[in-house]
Amino acid sequence: MASKKKTATNMDGEEEDIPMAEIEEEEEATIEDLPGVGPATAEKLKEAGFDDLLAIAVMSPTELAEQAELGEAVSSKIIQGAKKLANIGGFLSGSKLLDRRKQVQKLSSGSSALDELLGGGFETQSICEVFGEFGSGKTQIGHQLAVNTLMPLDQGGLAGEVFYIDTEDTFRPERIAQMAEAVGMDPEDALERIHVARAYNSAHQMLLVDEIKRMSKTIDVKLIIVDSLTSHFRAEYVGRGMLAPRQQKLNRHLKELKQLSDVHNALVLVTNQVMSNPGTMWGDPTKAIGGHIVGHASTFRLYLRKSKGGRRVARLIDSPNLPEGDAVISVVSEGIRD
Repeated sequence: MASKKKTATNMDGEEEDIPMAEIEEEEEATIEDLPGVGPATAEKLKEAGFDDLLAIAVMSPTELAEQAELGEAVSSKIIQGAKKLANIGGFLSGSKLLDRRKQVQKLSSGSSALDELLGGGFETQSICEVFGEFGSGKTQIGHQLAVNTLMPLDQGGLAGEVFYIDTEDTFRPERIAQMAEAVGMDPEDALERIHVARAYNSAHQMLLVDEIKRMSKTIDVKLIIVDSLTSHFRAEYVGRGMLAPRQQKLNRHLKELKQLSDVHNALVLVTNQVMSNPGTMWGDPTKAIGGHIVGHASTFRLYLRKSKGGRRVARLIDSPNLPEGDAVISVVSEGIRD
């Protein structure tokens, strides 16, 4: 079969054939090029967070239909078209990936010991799970990171804005104002740049992520906090028979949060509840809720526990490139400190 070609004029004024493959590489396809996708459907896809062909190509028809509010037959046709037009390749050399990693930013916690434990601070383009018993300081870390995100890059911040999904009614603007004053920031300005929503159930919690996607088109989001991740799921999906649907919903929720962190070079911080494992004979019986789904989705996992004299011990128990270790921190009126 003869390959498709296009005629062009070279520097000598002579016509020559250029293979269409080369033309296609120069002109990257967009969502509007998909078969059967008009302006209205393209807008629906973009509102659902599908900005490129690869994101559509890897979806299942059922998931795409549900998220973009399209028919399943239409979704199937769109996915097939995306698979043909998208650059599925995706393989990069290790050196190119290392260059991409240079875009990752580090957010200071306010404690040099905790920053050192995390290799310089909390990383963007990642999900960090912080779990521990009530009163261990999970929400305090969330509040401190929210304030620090607003600070300039040269002061350990990310110079961006914050979205805070509150599921347990633990967000306190007074605490934010207190922490902001401690670092010389105007409390009113700080509160204006932290966008808070109360989630009343797990479905509402997941819808709020869609709202962040919509609002982040005009807001430079650098931190997304979910405090806590599992509270509603734990209350609504009770019993062994509900475990599978609960874990599927949690998995989807975490994948959408990870997508936000990648697109905006942002940090996602999720706090998590714990339970006591009665089968533990020796050692600490405390275990995070959410099982393997939450464990695998989290890039970094920090376990917080109370210590003497109002101190907290933060233990890094999982990381792709850092060793396990402990950091001792204090929660004081000014915020998180050594």
